[in-house]
Amino acid sequence: MGFSQDDCASAIAITEGIYTVDAIDGTEVPSPICAANGGGATAGEWYTYTAQENLGLTITTDLSQNQNQDPQADTRFHVYTGTCGDLVCRSGDDDAGTGFLSIAQFNVEAGTTYYIAFDNKWNSSGFDFQIIEGAVIAEPETIITFTSTGSETDGTQRALVDMNGDYLDDIVSISTTNVNIRYQQTSGDFTTANIETTSAENSPSWSLSAGDIDGNGYNDLLYGGASGVTFMIANDTGTGFSQISGSEYVFSQRSNFVDINNDGHLDAFVCHDVEPNVYYINDGNGNLTFNQGGLGDTVNGGNYGSIWIDYDNDRDMDLFIAKCRGGNSGANINQLHENDGSGNFTEVSTAMNLADPVQTWSSAWGDFDNDGDMDAFIGASSFTNGGHKFMRNDESTFTDVITGTGLENFEDTDIEYVTHDFDNNGYLDIYSGSGNFFFNNGDMTFTQQIVNFGAGPIGDLNNDGFLDILSGNIYMNDGNDNNWLKITTEGVQSNWNGIGARIEIQSAMGSQMRDIRSGDGFRYMSSLNAHFGIGTDTEIESVTIYWPSGIVDTILNPTINETLFVQEGQTLSIKDNSALQLNLYPNPTHQYLYVEGLQNDTKNTSLQIVDVQGKQVNNVRLNSNRVDVSQLSNGIYFATITINNQSQTLKFVKD
Repeated sequence: MGFSQDDCASAIAITEGIYTVDAIDGTEVPSPICAANGGGATAGEWYTYTAQENLGLTITTDLSQNQNQDPQADTRFHVYTGTCGDLVCRSGDDDAGTGFLSIAQFNVEAGTTYYIAFDNKWNSSGFDFQIIEGAVIAEPETIITFTSTGSETDGTQRALVDMNGDYLDDIVSISTTNVNIRYQQTSGDFTTANIETTSAENSPSWSLSAGDIDGNGYNDLLYGGASGVTFMIANDTGTGFSQISGSEYVFSQRSNFVDINNDGHLDAFVCHDVEPNVYYINDGNGNLTFNQGGLGDTVNGGNYGSIWIDYDNDRDMDLFIAKCRGGNSGANINQLHENDGSGNFTEVSTAMNLADPVQTWSSAWGDFDNDGDMDAFIGASSFTNGGHKFMRNDESTFTDVITGTGLENFEDTDIEYVTHDFDNNGYLDIYSGSGNFFFNNGDMTFTQQIVNFGAGPIGDLNNDGFLDILSGNIYMNDGNDNNWLKITTEGVQSNWNGIGARIEIQSAMGSQMRDIRSGDGFRYMSSLNAHFGIGTDTEIESVTIYWPSGIVDTILNPTINETLFVQEGQTLSIKDNSALQLNLYPNPTHQYLYVEGLQNDTKNTSLQIVDVQGKQVNNVRLNSNRVDVSQLSNGIYFATITINNQSQTLKFVKD
């Protein structure tokens, strides 16, 4: 049958069977958005289905006649309950079928009318779809519910991140000549600003990242486009942006802000799809120098999902690259680049058992078992070269432990995989853009919950301590009774955002940790605040922040269910001042450590050494520039040299 209607009010009633959509050219665009990948459609076609009994319903465009189209059909649909003008999402899908085709399964109730609307998000060409009735579907346990509200955004939704320096997550949407920001208010409302820009040479069609590269207190934006990279630099009031676009060809994928050389200034990194990766080194004076090579040098690229994490607990940021490319070109082998702390990187994926050919666009890194190191869920975008991997960090290697976790039963694929603690039970969960939550039970097993929305940026949009998602609409996390702590960071010697800092908390349930990072998943920019759930624990004993500079701040007994603001060095009694221009050698050292740059008179000079756990292991008054460290165990340490109430912290290795 080849009929449909162009708006909700005149939608055609259908039953079980196959139907043809000649073209998507209806006047009413489906709203709200119930499937992945946000707005952008300009037309829709509408149907209704009324259930005669309780049953399971399948709506699918994954049919042979659509698969064999040239080009293959690219469909998206939304399913609602309610009435026209007051519709509520029930289901929907974009790409869960073969290629870019769509399929969704859900339960329907007798007597309820469901509105089915196709849109032209990707194209307006015709296709067939099928309605299949079946047995009631056993639905997974509901752990967290979400309430859908309109987002009222203008442009392509890309970020939930603070844009005005108040540490509340704002909604950021982008168009060629505009940055649309909905500023979160302490009252729970939003105020909207449209900030005009010069016409961006590159749009964030592939990714967006945020960070303050000039240290003025306002986040700048990186647009990762199909042909190049554009930076939008916020002015000193956060009310305007200046564009910087490079002339270099970059087929951008995931982008990040990170201090690559640990000089206190944020640099930028961009995955390149068809060439070696690129990065931009910040000299601290507003100049970004383009570099290519040294951080993923596969000639034909295949670089999709970069994420910066401290996998080896040595207090610097390492780089994992999720790679995707068909065939045996080598461009599909995932990479791990280990940072030696001085901006030198070594590719160690083979040694760490992470050189896997699985086709993946992103990976979710976090301490899933709360044992003090970063594990990884490597999410497949296709099962052509293998399936999902759940890699436990065993210090000297990573081990795939997916069997028995519940994750091995996950048969969907997607390009977006992230980890956050959505139910605040103190254990990191996994979210896939295909609408699948995997809630961590605390014993390295996971409970699946399916939702009717897709991927998007993640942040706390009502400041209640529970993480929300922007995916067309705002999906507010309804929360539970679990307790939490949100931590915001401001660097002084380190970069202003504190990107690259490691935060660890200690409570009755044990320890947890987060890395502050710009850019996870594949496309979106999520909050720069660190969120911790602590379940039923009623207090947190300590919060320790290891800053990129080497400074360590410890806060004891913070108030829970609130936001804790920490400025770098606030718990130190002295001012850390890198202007001292000191250095340590030899590094690594076996017996003696020398301090280079001291004056002949070492009066009023002291040296404190702490280990990577923040524990003081030595504190001496210097009589010369030499310190005996032979009694220390092998490992990484931080030495703080203090001269007349000024100090500098430096890292060294004892071997």
